[in-house]
Amino acid sequence: MAQEGTSTSPSSFQGTKADLEACRVDRDPFQWDVREDCQVRQILDRIADKWSLLVIALLDEKTLRFGELGREIDGISKRMLTVTLRNLERDGLVRRTVYPEVPPRVEYELTALGRTLLGTTQALVAWSGEHQEQIARARQEFEAANGAH
Repeated sequence: MAQEGTSTSPSSFQGTKADLEACRVDRDPFQWDVREDCQVRQILDRIADKWSLLVIALLDEKTLRFGELGREIDGISKRMLTVTLRNLERDGLVRRTVYPEVPPRVEYELTALGRTLLGTTQALVAWSGEHQEQIARARQEFEAANGAH
C-alpha cells in the first residue's frame, strides 16, 4: 500500500465501562447470544455475515478497489458492498485509503487486526468444503421428512 494515501479507519470500538463490564471474562462465554449489552454479539454478527467473510477472504490476497471487490463477489449490490466495507472499516478490520487523484482512487486492505481473522475464516471455508455433502444430505432428509416448501 502506498504511503501517500489517507486512511479514515478507526482502530477500535467505542464502548463505555458498563459495556466492557457486561463482557467480563468470568461470565460464561457461551452466553454471548443472550447478553445484548455485550459487544461480542455485535462483533460476531458483523464478521459472521456472508458478505464480510467474502470481503475478508478477498482482501487476504491483495489490496482491492471497490469495483474489483464488486466484480469478485457474485450477487452483492453496490449498496451492500458499501455498507459492508464501511462496517468493517468502523470495526478496525479494513483500511480505506483515498488517493488525491482525479478521479479519486480508493483502495481497501485488511488491517493487522483484520489479518488475525484469516485463520478463522479459512478454517470455516475448509470446514464448509469438507462437510458440504453431509449438509446437503441432511437438508434433503429434513425436507423429505418435513415436506419441502
